[in-house]
Amino acid sequence: MASTQAKKTKTPPRMPYLDFLGELHTRLRPRTYLEIGVRNGDSLARSRPQSRSVGIDPEFLVKAPLRGTVSLERTTSDDYFARPDATDWLGGEIELAFIDGMHLFEFALRDFINVEKHCTWSSVIVFDDMFPRTVDEAARDRHTSAWTGDVFHMQDVLRTYRPDLTVLVADTHPTGLLLVTGLDPSSTVLDAAYDEIVARYVKDDPQDVPDDVLRRVGALDPVKLLRSPLWGCLHRGHLPFHPRDKGLEEITEALERPDDYRRRRRALRERVQREARGIARRAKVRAPAKRPG
Repeated sequence: MASTQAKKTKTPPRMPYLDFLGELHTRLRPRTYLEIGVRNGDSLARSRPQSRSVGIDPEFLVKAPLRGTVSLERTTSDDYFARPDATDWLGGEIELAFIDGMHLFEFALRDFINVEKHCTWSSVIVFDDMFPRTVDEAARDRHTSAWTGDVFHMQDVLRTYRPDLTVLVADTHPTGLLLVTGLDPSSTVLDAAYDEIVARYVKDDPQDVPDDVLRRVGALDPVKLLRSPLWGCLHRGHLPFHPRDKGLEEITEALERPDDYRRRRRALRERVQREARGIARRAKVRAPAKRPG
C-alpha cells in the first residue's frame, strides 16, 4: 500500500565558501588579489597562478600549497596600509580582495576603508562570516569554537552609509559571504563617519543579532550568483575608457536584467566582428599588387 505521507525533500547542502571563492577567481580573472587573514593558506591557495597575490596576517602558518606569485606579509592590516607603498608590489589596483581578519566589526570596517582606496569601480571586496548561526557565535568576546564575531554589521553599514555600492550576500557554508562592488576609491564617507559608526554599532555582549541575519533573509544562491553575467561585466571594467558611472549602469543591468544584458553584449560582439571583417576586406583590396620579379 502506497504511503499517503508526503515525502520530505532534503535541502541540498550549501556551497562551501572556499569553493565559491575559487570559482570567483576563475570567473573574475583578477590580475591582482589581496587577502587579509591568511591563517593556514586555504583561501589564498584559491588564487589563480596568473595573479599577483598579497596575503596579510601577523600570525600566518601557511600549510596549503600556494600558486602563482605570492607575497606573504607578517603584519597587521592596519600597519600594512599605513605604508606609502602598500600596493606597489601588486603593480596596480586591487582587483579582488578577501577580508577575513580579526572578527571584530571596527577592524572589518577599517579594512574595507583601506582596501577600497586601492581599488577601481569594478573591483570586488569579499567578507567572510556574514551570517552568525547563533548569538553566541556573534559575540565580540569569543567563547565558542566557531566564531564570526560582530562583522555581520558590515551589511547594514554599507547599505546605510554607502548606497552607491552594490552589496550582495551569498548563502555559502558555513557562515555566508558579503560581496561588494561598484567601488569608489575617492570616497571619504566611511572615513569621515568612522567614529559615529563605531559608536552606533559596537556594543557589549550579548550581541543583538537581527532575526533576518540569523535566518539569512536575502541571501543569494551561490551557484546562481556565479552564473550571473556580472563577473564578465566587472572583468571588462578594467579596460581603458570605462568610467564608473557607465560601469554602475552595467552592474545594475547584469544583475536585474541578465537576459537583456547578455543579448546586448552578444549584439555588440557581432557588430564588432562584422566591422573587423569589413576593415580586413578593405585593407586587402587596397593592398598594392606585387610586381613580377
